Amino acid sequence: MIYFDYNATAPVMREARESWLHVTEKLGGNPSSMHQFGAKASNALADAREKLAEMLGCHPLDLIWTSGATEANNMVMHHFAKKLGTTGEVWISAIEHPCVFDSAHYYFGKRAKLIPVTHEGVIDMDWLTTELADSRPALVTVMAANNETGIIQPWREARAICHQYKVPFFTDAVQFIGKMPMTGLGECDFVSGAAHKFGGPRGVGFLKIPHRSQITPLLHGGKQEGGRRAGTENLAIIAAMMAALEVREKQILRSEHLLRKVWRDNFEAQFLRALPGATVIGQNQSRLWNTVSALMPDGDRKLQWVIRLDKAGFAVSTGSACTTGKEEPSHVLSAMGYKSAQAHRAVRMSAGWETTEADWDALLKAVVKVHAEMQHKA
Repeated sequence: MIYFDYNATAPVMREARESWLHVTEKLGGNPSSMHQFGAKASNALADAREKLAEMLGCHPLDLIWTSGATEANNMVMHHFAKKLGTTGEVWISAIEHPCVFDSAHYYFGKRAKLIPVTHEGVIDMDWLTTELADSRPALVTVMAANNETGIIQPWREARAICHQYKVPFFTDAVQFIGKMPMTGLGECDFVSGAAHKFGGPRGVGFLKIPHRSQITPLLHGGKQEGGRRAGTENLAIIAAMMAALEVREKQILRSEHLLRKVWRDNFEAQFLRALPGATVIGQNQSRLWNTVSALMPDGDRKLQWVIRLDKAGFAVSTGSACTTGKEEPSHVLSAMGYKSAQAHRAVRMSAGWETTEADWDALLKAVVKVHAEMQHKA
């Protein structure tokens, strides 16, 4: 079975497993305990925080460990809901991940204003610039890269215009971190990330906040994380996350992702030639090197493709794993102007660092074969 669903989750890499095992065996103390076991665990936790801060370009005290991006993203919305009460707006892009999209609407209702996107899947910067000149929301939220399409958003430009007007800026960088250079992320006011997207374990992530500002905790209890997030830190999976991220950062510094982009582009070119009527969403936009989101030919249904490719030995998806089971079309594709019938033909193929050129070639052959079978049956 060849895996092409890395945007949903990436298999845990060897370095992360080894780090987890080492910390579990050697550093079993609670980081909040006063004895030597606790001190060693606390020092290891501080080292991990400093490493992540250096990668992001921020202060170590800006960082809070969380159970993942869903908690981190909810924490941001919860904080601003408590801070604003019943007044003030938050603006979020219309293509945010469900844990941002849904939590913003839960906490703010109609005061969660959507930033429109173009048909190419990029936020409308002209709209944002014009609207910010007239009014000031409490928060602007724009993800770094979309999980369904892989399209990279102009988060740096959005951050700059927000800072010009002194509006806090938040980016969900879950799909971006571990695939693209993190330069500039530390300058965002709020940033979230999750380990399982780049080869770390599930159940761990982080939230970057301005450390000099107060944040309203989502979880109450102990005084861990400077009183900002209650609960004993899981040092082993934090260390495993950092082990995975260090490997990915070295690969990015060596520009290994550029070769993988060539493999992806070659696949797309041959895919489009082999399947008349198919479309690659955002083909001409800046995208993550690993993602192909395609509208399959007319008449084809996305679940047919997922099931048939699974039987052929390839794991692909219909889009966000967090929306699996929902009957309505993707809110991302709807925001881009795609009709329901088109959205129901969308299939996402997302590779990882371990995916080879031969894997892409094998996927292409399987896609062509499945398409021929479906055409023959029709």
